[in-house]
Amino acid sequence: MPNVRRLAFYFAAVLMIAAPILAQNSPKGINAAATSPQAEVLVLGSYHMDNPGRDLHDEKADDVLTPKRQAEIEELATVLARFHPTKIAVEWDAGNQSGLDRSYGEYLAGKRELNRNEVQQIGFRLGKEMGLKKLNAIDTMWDFPYGSIVNWAKAHGRSAELEAIDRAGADRSKNASEYLVAHSILEVYRHINSPESMAADAAFYARMGHFGDDEDPAGARLLMRWHERNTFILTSLLEVIEPGDRVLVLYGAGHLTHLSRLIGDDPTLRLRRLEELVGEKR
Repeated sequence: MPNVRRLAFYFAAVLMIAAPILAQNSPKGINAAATSPQAEVLVLGSYHMDNPGRDLHDEKADDVLTPKRQAEIEELATVLARFHPTKIAVEWDAGNQSGLDRSYGEYLAGKRELNRNEVQQIGFRLGKEMGLKKLNAIDTMWDFPYGSIVNWAKAHGRSAELEAIDRAGADRSKNASEYLVAHSILEVYRHINSPESMAADAAFYARMGHFGDDEDPAGARLLMRWHERNTFILTSLLEVIEPGDRVLVLYGAGHLTHLSRLIGDDPTLRLRRLEELVGEKR
């Protein structure tokens, strides 16, 4: 029979050794009751550089691997570096942090070239420049029940209204594609993150609330799911923020208004914007 006293001493010693390691590896979350900012968060809305086709309306991106675009992305990274981020959070499945760690680790080790996705082109590039050992995956993918709104509009004779909104969204994406061709990457990101662009995105979602009734609140369900997804993204983000952090959040532009509003309303966080960095000295 094992010596109980000896085992107790052994486990106590293990805990004494492990406790500082666990404390070091566990984020010391910010105090939710604080009345002044404990950390800074810069939300950078992005277009999808690799044309994944996941959104309702996607602008068509040209090849960011050309020398011209690579130089322009370097210019954007130089501006973002003025924020001096201590962490970078990206649109990557939060349940697959290990996959992000593996890809980013291979890039740091020189075993992987950057692909066309903005997570790598901006997130990986800037992370390496800032000496960050890892990036943080905070995405949650949920359904976007737009089809239920289409069905409701058809059943209630309001398809023309929805189609007009849809055409406006398609025209906006077309205009964004044309703007991208004629402007540098930095100019594109300044445009995407401008108050005017954010307001246009917010207006699209707000209009969805018009389609539905008490029996079938189709628009309300879509808005609820969209808000819910962004709130869960925020939860994942808050899990990695520590006092004194400066966190760059790189996300699709459609999320920009919701995330900025949630972060801006939080007195424990200071919301930063891209435009503040333009013209600053490093």
